[in-house]
Amino acid sequence: MKRDKSIVLLFSLALFAFAARAEVRLPRILSSHAVLQRDRPIHVWGWSEAGENISVSFKGATRTAQGDRLGRWSVYFPPQAAGGPFQLTVTGANRIVLDDILIGDVWFASGQSNMEMPLNGFPGSAVVKDAAAEISHADNPNLRLLFISHKAAQFPLEDFDQRDEWTLCTPETAAKFSAVAYFFGRDIAAQEHVPIGLIDSSWGGTPGEAWVSLDSLAADASLMPIFATWAKMANEETDVPATKIAEKREDNAARAAHRPLPEHPWHPDAASWDPSWLFNGMVAPALEFAIRGVIWYQGETNSALERAPLYERVFSTLIGDWRTHWRQGDFPFLYVQISSFDSTPHEVWPMVREAQRRTLSLANTAMAVTIDVGDPGNVHPSDKQTVGARLALAARAIAYREDVPYSGPLFQQAAGQDRSLRVWFTHAEDGLIAKNGPLQGFEIAGEDRRFVEADARIDGKTVIVANPQVAKPMYVRYGWRNAPQINLYNSAGLPASPFTSESNIPVPIGNK
Repeated sequence: MKRDKSIVLLFSLALFAFAARAEVRLPRILSSHAVLQRDRPIHVWGWSEAGENISVSFKGATRTAQGDRLGRWSVYFPPQAAGGPFQLTVTGANRIVLDDILIGDVWFASGQSNMEMPLNGFPGSAVVKDAAAEISHADNPNLRLLFISHKAAQFPLEDFDQRDEWTLCTPETAAKFSAVAYFFGRDIAAQEHVPIGLIDSSWGGTPGEAWVSLDSLAADASLMPIFATWAKMANEETDVPATKIAEKREDNAARAAHRPLPEHPWHPDAASWDPSWLFNGMVAPALEFAIRGVIWYQGETNSALERAPLYERVFSTLIGDWRTHWRQGDFPFLYVQISSFDSTPHEVWPMVREAQRRTLSLANTAMAVTIDVGDPGNVHPSDKQTVGARLALAARAIAYREDVPYSGPLFQQAAGQDRSLRVWFTHAEDGLIAKNGPLQGFEIAGEDRRFVEADARIDGKTVIVANPQVAKPMYVRYGWRNAPQINLYNSAGLPASPFTSESNIPVPIGNK
């Protein structure tokens, strides 16, 4: 009897597998309520039985294809202007109808927990400023949301999780969606008057190298220490994994601020730290889908002493890697410079910020400085509105070519004069401002690189820094602490980025 039941079970499974294989299906990124990228060829692809004839209809046009030996098929429609809603129909062994399709701009949002943090916050750990009011007003027919489930994979996947599909932007869906991405998309939709699709593919506590393809990591000899660190972590037997250390760090910060100990719902599992595994599971399935650009918020995990020195290389490799795989040229890549957090001496946030500043040398990049809206006692600051708004300013300038101020002052050069240094900045055409009193946060050093606090004053579009202890200053830095006190802005009210004038980024000592 057991043998007969086994035969019936195997036969049933075989029939199910055949039906699943034969059924025409689309990737999860193509569903009802989706936004398709305007002004670029529209790619529709999927899977079917090998040799099966497929017909795809959209906006009165029809394209045909045939499943290859692996059952894959794809068609393209010409670029379209913004508009909708439209219907898309796929016909083969079965018929699929996608309704309420819009054409507009698609932005891929990624990174770690400060990008992942939803409008309703992390319960027991972090909240978004004015969350209840923001959620109640989140009905926005021009916004569409796609949340990507966490997935770490050893090899590149073809599709996202079956739970993932586009949704309308409502209070219910927005509450669970990335707050930074939502505020960014809301601003862009209002300014550009086109539908905006937001794809939230983020995972808290993850390092940058997990989001880069294995080919790109392996091609750069300078990144080999990443694999050594990963192998060490994988082989070590320890009762204190990295996530526990992160939790302890947050608990200590809460105690110091006399706050209740937070919960930690955002920490990753071990596989999400593996080089390339998040690229494989949470980026690769989107690479056939056209986008307008990327918004990125990550770097806190790479502030650890063993990771920070490599971050500039990791980050620039990630940007080039995504652009290569998406095959859309140098699309806009807009990112958030990590904010302020009173972390442990074993984390060097200034080094990560400097790496992010220097990555602006890549084409079509922009950085939203958020050092002034951080929370020294919480790694997840509540003000996500300002973060989204500054990313939106960057998008308006870089992606939409509007003439708007989009960056705070960025270090350009420093030159000695008498016993002081004069510091020049870009994005300071209309002058500089010290908010709330005299300038703070500047330090200078001589040849010995022993930095001391500097007296700083604004002189037109420059800053002059000096200290009687340094007879011949050679180096200047600004905001070089995990949670610095800073107050330099441009006339547009955008904060200056922390920086160091040293050519080689040093590992800070006493960086608290």
